[in-house]
Amino acid sequence: MRQQYDPAWVESTAQAKWLRDEAFKAIEDESRPKFYACSMLPYPSGKLHMGHVRNYTINDMLARHLRMKGYNVLMPMGWDAFGLPAENAAMQSGVSPAHWTRMNIADMKSQMQPLGLAFDWSREIATCDPEYYKWNQWFFLKLLEKGLAYKKTQIVNWDPLDQTVLANEQVVDGRGWRSGALVEKREIPGYYLRITQYGEELLSAIDTLEGWPDMVRSMQRNWIGKANGVRLAFTHTIEDANGQLIGAGKLWVFTSRVDTLMGVTFCAVSPDHPLAKRATELNPGLEPLVQACRQATLAGPAADAQAKLGVPGGLHVEHPLTGEPVPVWITNHVVGEHGEGALMEYRPTMNATSILPVSTTCP
Repeated sequence: MRQQYDPAWVESTAQAKWLRDEAFKAIEDESRPKFYACSMLPYPSGKLHMGHVRNYTINDMLARHLRMKGYNVLMPMGWDAFGLPAENAAMQSGVSPAHWTRMNIADMKSQMQPLGLAFDWSREIATCDPEYYKWNQWFFLKLLEKGLAYKKTQIVNWDPLDQTVLANEQVVDGRGWRSGALVEKREIPGYYLRITQYGEELLSAIDTLEGWPDMVRSMQRNWIGKANGVRLAFTHTIEDANGQLIGAGKLWVFTSRVDTLMGVTFCAVSPDHPLAKRATELNPGLEPLVQACRQATLAGPAADAQAKLGVPGGLHVEHPLTGEPVPVWITNHVVGEHGEGALMEYRPTMNATSILPVSTTCP
């Protein structure tokens, strides 16, 4: 027994024994209950930080606790190493993405292993390995075959510097969280998954989950976001400057308060709604105003604190009950990919300041 505590000796001795005994290796053992403890895989930036240490220590404590209770625990580790950020970082470093990624994986692994976390390193993976991502491709093709994946164009947040799409949460004050570049709104094709097809099944399953706090159950219900209401059609005809009919159709609006229909004073559409596009075709002078609204459009929590911008589109739709003309406004507080991309609205008086003055909101 050493008279003085030498942490480096203690740690290296303990870890050497764990390595010899394969203490954290998961093996098939049907006699014990199984538990899969998988943390989020780190992005191989090359440097570990205290956020990594905090995240993996939590799972480490859970895995050790369950092992002591007799569970057969698998806690693997790997690297989220596939994507455009790695390519951009590699170009900045002047090396190939493959070399940059492998170098960073080795560097981060050398930083992580001395922490003594209870990972089964024999299960290590990297998402840039063909042996790994071939299964992603296989799974996606199966979704495509079943019609659960489909292709369409969509307005997205585009980082012109990183040359990649950003989630709303990655846009901070109108700029890309990584590059700091001003984010643009672009319509590009992409693949999407029909997750709404499973909304009802997910909702009904929430009540069957055991041990989930009520707060988390409520968050899940709100995330799925089921709303009961009515889908209404505001018909419209569109004429050119000479009074010639050039289009007709229906503006669809979903509302959970159909009783407010008689109080409607205008309809609001997103900057990317077909009626917004038709309005700019008829009046090209609207384009910079609509573009300003488009650039300011956000979804999620950030939208609540956002200034409401709007511009009259110069078009009218027909009230479904009275037949009266209802003006159409183009506004950033309606998000194209949510619902119908249009809302029916009520304001006691409808004038240039009802949403915000055009001259000051969309300069």
